[in-house]
Amino acid sequence: MRKDVRILLVGEPKVGKTSLIMSLVSEEFPEVVPYRAEEITIPADVTPERVPTHIVDYSDAEQTDEQLFQEISKANVICIVYSVNNKKSIEKVTSHWIPLITENTDKDSRVPLILVGNKSDLVEHSSMETILPIMNQYSEIETCVECSAKNLKNISELFYYAQKAVLHPTGPLYCPEKKDMKPLCVKALTRIFKVSDLDNDGILNDNELNFFQRTCFNTPLESQALEDVKNVVRKNLSDGVCDNGLTLKGFLFLHTLFIQRGRHETTWTVLRRFGYDDDLELNQDYLFPPLKIPPDCTTELNHNAYLFLQSVFDKHDKDRDCALSPEELKDLFEVFPYMPWGPDVNNTVCTNDQGWITYQGYLSQWTLTTYLDVQRCLEYLGYLGYSIIAEQESQAAGITVTRDKKIDLQKKQTQRSVFRCNVFGDVGSGKSGFLQAFLGTNLMRQNMIKEEHRSYYAISTTYVYGQEKYLLLHEVFPDFDYLSDADLACDIVCLVYDVSNPYSFEYCAKVFKQYFMDSKIPCMMIAAKSDLPEIKQLYSCSPLEFCRRHKMPPPQSFTCNTADAPCRDIYTKLTTMAMYPHARLRCMCTCNRCTFCLCQNFLNSELLQTVRAKLYAVVLRRHVSQADLKSSTFWLKASVGATVFAVLGFAMYRVLLKPR
Repeated sequence: MRKDVRILLVGEPKVGKTSLIMSLVSEEFPEVVPYRAEEITIPADVTPERVPTHIVDYSDAEQTDEQLFQEISKANVICIVYSVNNKKSIEKVTSHWIPLITENTDKDSRVPLILVGNKSDLVEHSSMETILPIMNQYSEIETCVECSAKNLKNISELFYYAQKAVLHPTGPLYCPEKKDMKPLCVKALTRIFKVSDLDNDGILNDNELNFFQRTCFNTPLESQALEDVKNVVRKNLSDGVCDNGLTLKGFLFLHTLFIQRGRHETTWTVLRRFGYDDDLELNQDYLFPPLKIPPDCTTELNHNAYLFLQSVFDKHDKDRDCALSPEELKDLFEVFPYMPWGPDVNNTVCTNDQGWITYQGYLSQWTLTTYLDVQRCLEYLGYLGYSIIAEQESQAAGITVTRDKKIDLQKKQTQRSVFRCNVFGDVGSGKSGFLQAFLGTNLMRQNMIKEEHRSYYAISTTYVYGQEKYLLLHEVFPDFDYLSDADLACDIVCLVYDVSNPYSFEYCAKVFKQYFMDSKIPCMMIAAKSDLPEIKQLYSCSPLEFCRRHKMPPPQSFTCNTADAPCRDIYTKLTTMAMYPHARLRCMCTCNRCTFCLCQNFLNSELLQTVRAKLYAVVLRRHVSQADLKSSTFWLKASVGATVFAVLGFAMYRVLLKPR
């Protein structure tokens, strides 16, 4: 809505333009009328629409044509004043004033016109019979008002209609020739209907209508008023009401009726509440609310946003199979001006056996969009009506900006839920296979993916110590000399080499030494295609020795050439390392030879389990006598035992952390 309104009064001399303005201001007819009134400003608090209004007079005796043209170009609405007792002034409306205004206004920005018949106190008849054909001929004419500056008749109404013509114009909504709403208006109201249809059954039931009424007008409808509305639709439209709810046709009919009865401010109130501007386009301020993101911070969806997106999914998953078919996905995105997700999304998130996006995949894609392009996420949430349905100030209320990563490292804990892993590797090393395996796609299914549908991202959930986290894998293009800041910004680095290619490891070693050797970002080496015969890498040292030298975990064997979905353990390890980069884990293998594995085997051994069970039995069943409890010897033995266990535990901890 405009912040102010500028009204210009034009017309032939002596028709009463200046008298109208002075009568409005002083609330009495002026005895002495100057050639031209000075521009006046009516404050917002005394206007019906609560908008400051500037009223500008024109006099050909005091102003040049150039000054008139400038005023016409600045005006938001123009009142063409004629005298009801002067036929020549009426003829001048079409022969002079409308063509003059048309020539001096931009064709794309139509200026509404108000025809004002002054001096109605001097005649007993109305001029409307003469004016109606003119109104039908020119669509830019909003209305006609007959008034009298002398009797103060319809003076306030005149300027109210002028203000209304700017703030609630009929032009963008309605076509008088066809007596129907314009396509853009129908499109906007159809989106509003679909957003308000919370259960997606094609009708607005009483609860949905009340929520809609409360959202737009801050007051619910009484039961009788609700029935009256439905009855009006029933009388005029056979399929306007179904199962005691309002259909889309009925909803559109109601707004057509509002406009035809001169209540288009009702339709405009609804449109503006749902984010539309005067051109019936979604407002940029609505789609992109301000959101400050400091450096080294990331963006995630918060709990309320996930609940909203879950409700949207449930609303469109009509067959309740926890996946969105192509038809269901198309239905979901009908409130968008374009299809936001392409075929590559099906290779970015988890899908079912039919290739349809699952519930988990759906949430993952939203998480990915929020992390990579939060402005686009805000836009998408705006199309879905998040701020309205979730009753939030804007879409920004659904976004969490995480704290600086440096603070996480200092505190040795993180509150983030999304972790980025950049995957590096030479051409043909198996990076794409590594990404697709995360989504449960084995090699056979990967070979069926079309090249144009390929994705360089993969995102899904993993569980770290019982906590659900998102791991985002990004395949970095293997151009060693042109790695951007975005390629290097991540929570963990994955270096993939092909065990069957003797030259594959060299690229990983170079990338690590050049970009990550001195950084605090944890790195993991992946020995891909482990189902193939391993060939010695033509490098100065073996991958295992390289990892030992640089205090990295040993290379992790990986293959996606499996009958079932590939193992996901390696992705859990990656997420764990991303969550706890300060831990500097030394071993993540199952070789049964290194210190870590030997200690793990000892802790899980049957002997230790038996001893622990017996100790628990003694303590829990209270097999210790009261005499023993009072004996100093008993407590001495207990203290020595506890000390021995503490020393052994600390020694084991040092061994595990000691560089090999």
